[in-house]
Amino acid sequence: PNPTETGPALIQTIIGIIVVGIGSGFYLTANLGPGPRDGWMTGIQQRSGWPIGRVRIGIEILVLSLGIALGGTFGIGTIIFAIGIGPAVAMSLGVAGRWSV
Repeated sequence: PNPTETGPALIQTIIGIIVVGIGSGFYLTANLGPGPRDGWMTGIQQRSGWPIGRVRIGIEILVLSLGIALGGTFGIGTIIFAIGIGPAVAMSLGVAGRWSV
């Protein structure tokens, strides 16, 4: 979908963040190995003891800043994702961790 109005676009962005957060929670609790960014996230969290959501926000803001410095494009959705994905992953890890076998 390609919404042309801001309201539907924001709703679509928020739904996307929730879906990515849920997916991350489930695949990380499967213990088959994280992807590169999630491996970085879990490594920093294990060594520092910082909350996983805050670690993920920090990583996303760092990567966003590097992308901007290199001339990459970004918009309000990029910023919302960078701030929202950490809490979404943290909540999903909590839920998925209780369901894992």
